[in-house]
Amino acid sequence: MSSTLSTALQDLFGGKAAEAVLLSLFHEGESYGRAIAKDFAVSLDSVQRQLDRFERSGTLVCKRQGRTLVYSWNPKSRLAARLRDLTGVIYDGLSPEAKQALFPERRQPRAKDKPVIR
Repeated sequence: MSSTLSTALQDLFGGKAAEAVLLSLFHEGESYGRAIAKDFAVSLDSVQRQLDRFERSGTLVCKRQGRTLVYSWNPKSRLAARLRDLTGVIYDGLSPEAKQALFPERRQPRAKDKPVIR
């Protein structure tokens, strides 16, 4: 579904997997490889390699939840903050339809009594 969507992130970082990781983490706050691969129709192997690269660079951190590695932005990294800001510029430029196409499923429960805004 998202294979036709391409942003500057793909051009800057040289691939669909990097774009998928960055946009997913910006949208969700944290995520894991299989969910990112599914949302962006990218191979799980390429997403995992990209997650490893970002973790080695210090921009992402991961924690284990059961058998799953969950990645999030590194709060101690100035580079991560800048990369998150850059990703935010690209994310904010996406149309609501594109965001809905990229992230069709909610992965976090909605807060009690929180209104649904679409």
